[in-house]
This record gives sequence, structure tokens and C-alpha cells, in this order.
Amino acid sequence: MDVYVRRGDTLWFYSQLFAINLQLIRDSNRDIQLNTLSIGQRIRIPGFVAQDYQIKSGDNLWKIAKARNLSLDAILLVNPNINPNRLQIGQRISVPLRITWRLIQGRQNYDYGLMMKDIGRLQTVYPFLLRPSIGNSVLGKGIPEVRIGNGGKRVHYNGSFHANEWITTPIIMTFLNDYLLSLTNQNSIRGLSTFPLYQQTTLSIVPMVNPDGVDLVLHGPPSSEPWRSRVIQYNNGSMNFSGWKANIRGVDLNDQFPARWELEKARNPTKPGPRDYGGERPLSEPEAIAMADLTRRRDFARVLAFHTQGEVIYWGFENLEPPEAEVIVNEFSRVSGYTPVKTIESYAGYKDWFIQDWRRPGYTIECGSGANPLPLSQFDEIYQETLGIFLAGMYM
Repeated sequence: MDVYVRRGDTLWFYSQLFAINLQLIRDSNRDIQLNTLSIGQRIRIPGFVAQDYQIKSGDNLWKIAKARNLSLDAILLVNPNINPNRLQIGQRISVPLRITWRLIQGRQNYDYGLMMKDIGRLQTVYPFLLRPSIGNSVLGKGIPEVRIGNGGKRVHYNGSFHANEWITTPIIMTFLNDYLLSLTNQNSIRGLSTFPLYQQTTLSIVPMVNPDGVDLVLHGPPSSEPWRSRVIQYNNGSMNFSGWKANIRGVDLNDQFPARWELEKARNPTKPGPRDYGGERPLSEPEAIAMADLTRRRDFARVLAFHTQGEVIYWGFENLEPPEAEVIVNEFSRVSGYTPVKTIESYAGYKDWFIQDWRRPGYTIECGSGANPLPLSQFDEIYQETLGIFLAGMYM
């Protein structure tokens, strides 16, 4: 929501007026000089939208404000050009509305277009959220990173490395929405105050690593050639893509990282297909390259990759993980009920590479149980299981 500066206004005044933390207001207006506000300058207030209202007989601004538990100043700030003493019946004004509900409805077939729309809606209401692109998919879809917070501890979450594990994307997006609601309404999540997390942690989220694959699973092959014919051929002529994990080129993105990649390649398929083909070389695919470049650039303290299924958390690689990795995974296990598993005979994954190259904690969280893609009937249960992991990933 936009307000317009009057003589004597300060950001601190806006913070008190709208009950929004001052730092969130500062971070919502990074593009302007905040030390010297000028009259008429636009300032973004997070957590609010301006709702259209039509003046009725007997209305005045004080009465409208009181009915909505607002101050008169709050209404005047979003209507800089109205004369409060000369309201006309039928006149339209803007009224601040605090957002106290989720904007994201995650329990649905959640494709790339819906994710991008939701990220845009969140950024409109919560402008302290940043959304740079980290690269493009094979088909040219931009892969967004959502970044929130300004602390020195850099933590990363991602989802949908595997196409038919797309339910991880709306799970992550729902957590993001709840985190934003908690920050702007000053509510706790599971008894945990979240603004200290915002202060100490910079959270990086890539909700959908594999957008082409997710859309393939949800909507079938693209209409354009040569991709339509290729993916049908890779899928053995079948139009049922529910078993598809790979990107649109038939490369499994979580077998793409240079962490004993040769061992994984030796035991997996030798040509493109729905799953487990690691490509001709590590980091051959644009989605994997984008994730590797992001990780090098951000220098994360820890990474959490959300997959399905099995209700387990993989946390080791070649005994290269640091001692605190076990402490953290035990807390993840406590809050989720998932079983920690240190190692399995699997290589070339994103968390493997992170542990190998940074010697820092990395985790693959296998959410839910059953056959992929997991049914949406499991959505609420998975969210409640993983909510504690999302929180602990930042506060520990």
C-alpha cells in the first residue's frame, strides 16, 4: 500500500500508525533516500492494501476510520488529494486494509504460472521481499529466487528439483506466506517470534528448480516441436508423465552435481528419460547451472532441498559434513517426526555437492509417504510436518 508524505511525517510515525516494524518499512523502500523525506513522496507500507470505498449518505472520514479500527491519519495518508470536509455521495476513496489471511492457496495443482502469479502478489503486499531471477530453464522460463531478511546467516530452501515432486513448491510457498503474515502482523508461529529470524537470517528460496518438468507432469507435453515429440519418445511413447522426474531434456537435475558424479552415472540410465539420467557431464543443464551459480554467489550457511517421499532426512555425504549437522538434523527430526538417515548409496545430488565443497550442513528432506506425485490430500499433513523444519532451519 502506498502512502504520501506530509509535512512532519517520519517512517517512525508510519511504523506506529500502522503497527508495522520500522525495519520492514525501511526494507520496503530500498530505492529511495529515507533520511530526508519530501512532501508528496510515495512510501510503501507492507502488509496492507488500499481498498476501494464509495462514500454513502452520512459518511465522514472519522466514521469510516472508526468502523475499520483505523486512525483518521491512516485514511488521509492514502488519499492525499481529498478534502475531508467536502465528501460527496458516490465519491470513491481508498481505505487501508491490513492483510491477515493467506494470499496463496497451495492445495491445488500448482504449476509454474500459478507460482509466478503468487510471487508477484506477495511482492506487491510485502515489498521488502526480493525476487531476482537466477537463470532460465531449457524452455526459457525464468527461475525466481525469493529472498527475505537481512541477517548475516544465509539459509537456502528449494523445491521441485524433481518434476513429479511438485507438491514441495506449494508447501514452501505456503510457509513463505505464513512467515510474511507473521512478520507484518507481529504474530508468532508455533510460539516462535519471527522478527528476530528476519534480523539474523537472510532466507533464500527457489520454490521451483524444474519449471519445465513440473508443467510437463501437470499439463502433458508442450505443443511446440521438437520438445513434444522428444518427451513422448523419452517416455516410451506414453502420454502419462506422472513418473517423470527429469527436466524437459530428460536429465535428472538432482544427479547433475560434481559430487562423485561418475559413480552415479555408472549405475544409472545412459540416455535421456523420465528419471535418473545424469546427463553427459555434471552441470550440463541450465537449471542445475543456475542453482550452482546461486549457491556459489550467496555462500549459504546451510541448504535444505525438499523432495518427496519417505518421511526421512538425508544429512551426510562421505563423512564430510560438520559436527553441527547432526545436532541440526536431530532437531528437524524432533519437530517433524521424520527419520534422520546419514548416508545412502547415492551421489551427485545438490546437498551432496554442497556438503562436499563447503563442508557445511546440507539436507534432503523427503516429505510425505506413498507414490509420487503425492496426492493433494496429503498437503495439510505435510505442511504441518515440515513447518517446524522451516522454522528450525533459520533459528538454529
